[in-house]
Amino acid sequence: MIFGRKHFYLLILNIVLLGSFQASSQKFHSLEGRWDLEMEFEGKTEPSWLEVRHSGHETLIGRFVFAFGSARPVSEIKIDDNNFSFSIPKQWEPAGKHMLFEGSIEGDILKGTMNYTDGSIVKWRGTRAPKLSHTENPDWGEPISLFNGKDLTGWHADGENQWLVKNGILTSPKQGANLISTEKFSDFKLHVEFRYPEGSNSGIYLRGRYEVQIADNKGLEPMDIYFGGIYGFLEPNQNAAKNAGEWQSYDITLIGRRVTIVANGKTIINDQTIPGITGGALDSKEGEPGSFMIQGDHGPVEFRKFEVTTTKY
Repeated sequence: MIFGRKHFYLLILNIVLLGSFQASSQKFHSLEGRWDLEMEFEGKTEPSWLEVRHSGHETLIGRFVFAFGSARPVSEIKIDDNNFSFSIPKQWEPAGKHMLFEGSIEGDILKGTMNYTDGSIVKWRGTRAPKLSHTENPDWGEPISLFNGKDLTGWHADGENQWLVKNGILTSPKQGANLISTEKFSDFKLHVEFRYPEGSNSGIYLRGRYEVQIADNKGLEPMDIYFGGIYGFLEPNQNAAKNAGEWQSYDITLIGRRVTIVANGKTIINDQTIPGITGGALDSKEGEPGSFMIQGDHGPVEFRKFEVTTTKY
């Protein structure tokens, strides 16, 4: 094939145009990334989370996690220099209008307001979420039991306590307070054995921030809001739940942001990244060690083992 000067110029032009197209389509805004937020909501500081990323040439979209509920999609984030805004419909909030967010970015700090469903104004502030380093094949120590089989030593409730120990089993017989470990952890392996009655719902918060769902979901298609999912974020590859009333187990490894979950002997989530905190988290301080929290505010649940193995570093 003869490659003439005309073809050469056309080739160069195409390369230039392609490069220009790619540059314009990949334009980065400083708002992009993941952000750990704190909101002054109903007299308390509540943790929240925001992710912002590109969709196509110019549109910015995202995900948002509030103090409760699952991660919510944000269809468009409007930008005006360093100011931004977006709205999302209510999820578990009481009746009212959509929530409107307005904020600004200054370096690695976000701040702004949220117009809540009832019209009240909520102030919030955020910082960039830390990367959280991952260590391959860490040197693990010996497992320790966080539940002594006798009493609630090493744990405390976040409200009026309904938790008790009966015949060596940690029991929440009815809806009530969550249970929080006194000790805090960074990287770990967790082995738990639990059971729940028909129709019940609970969960375990890793570092108090990332909920692994426990619920009576046998026979349903796997979803991130069902048994074994990282609530609202990571979907199991199968539903490994047993019948309600049977003892079941999770073996969970969390290193940095990467989690592996083995449910009843089946690997259902394999070395996946948890993007951010889930609804109901204790805080949004992702760079710090955190407690375990067992959800007790949804339904009854029992545990007979709660063993943790930490790294030696």
